Amino acid sequence: MPKIDLQKAALTSFTAFTLATNAISLPAEAAAPTPFFESSSTMVAEKVTRSGLYQDYEVDLVQQVDDSRSTFKEAKETKSKKGKYTALLAILVMGSFIIPMAQYFWYVRDDDSSDRFFGQAPEPEPEPPKKKGWFN
Repeated sequence: MPKIDLQKAALTSFTAFTLATNAISLPAEAAAPTPFFESSSTMVAEKVTRSGLYQDYEVDLVQQVDDSRSTFKEAKETKSKKGKYTALLAILVMGSFIIPMAQYFWYVRDDDSSDRFFGQAPEPEPEPPKKKGWFN
């Protein structure tokens, strides 16, 4: 017979009950509908409610979001300005490497710590300890 922890079972049941009641109940402000003149949204197109497989959804009868016209520039115009944008991109990429290096060298120009470090004479290695023999 498995051992059942009643305190743990009661706590689990209470938690499940609390979550279930919170999911079902609506907050007071969500239950009351807002009058149309107090809402902040504006109506752009007429909306129609259609039923779907899982729920009802709203559809705009006049769609003003998607436009199928081609708004790209002509190939001739794009090709004529390609060199200008290539040069601009090259300047920005080179600047992103050169400017930080110049800034670093500007900050360390008066620092002589590397000269002192590399100018040091190497430390001599210590003599190994003498081995003790029978009579030492």
